[in-house]
Amino acid sequence: MTNQPTSATAPTALAEDPRPRYFRALSWVSGLVAAVPDDRMADPTPCDGFDVRTLLAHLVTTVRRPAAVAAGTDPLAAPLVSEDVLDAPAPAYVAEAAALRAAWSGPDGDALLDRLARLPFGEVPGRVALTVYLNETLVHGWDLAVATGQDPEADPDLATAALAAAQVHLPAAVRGGPVPFAAVVEPAPDAGPTERLANWSGHRR
Repeated sequence: MTNQPTSATAPTALAEDPRPRYFRALSWVSGLVAAVPDDRMADPTPCDGFDVRTLLAHLVTTVRRPAAVAAGTDPLAAPLVSEDVLDAPAPAYVAEAAALRAAWSGPDGDALLDRLARLPFGEVPGRVALTVYLNETLVHGWDLAVATGQDPEADPDLATAALAAAQVHLPAAVRGGPVPFAAVVEPAPDAGPTERLANWSGHRR
């Protein structure tokens, strides 16, 4: 999640269309998800309280919530963990991510950028909500990759841009409560941009 943009930062955020970056993040994570071996489902992850299976089921929630924005329903009605897919969370994520991309790039896609979306800290335009979900997608993709022995670095340009947005919308001083992130983690000297994004979101190896 992210802190609500201030009047100083909102114009920049509202001028951008986050869909190209978000779609690239969905594609990256879909590849990671599809490659998870069945025997790694019970392995721990850097995301506190989640093993690989429940992390995958949470990733399904992260696509169901922007799908709800597209459908005009309440995104927060989706539970933190989509327990209905626990038996097969990986194919569920891949299929629902593809459907989400189609919904946001269809005939109504441009209008969705300005549709209000309800997030834990309040209502924001769809384009700001997608920036939040971009951060979640890349950070949890990093979590999944670290947990399952895959390359945890997304495209550097994508992760660098996401980190810049996160540093605007998720200030280091505002954590906890309606902004459910831990304190910023000091990155390792050799950390790549995706790991630095995860560190900014309070995740560590």
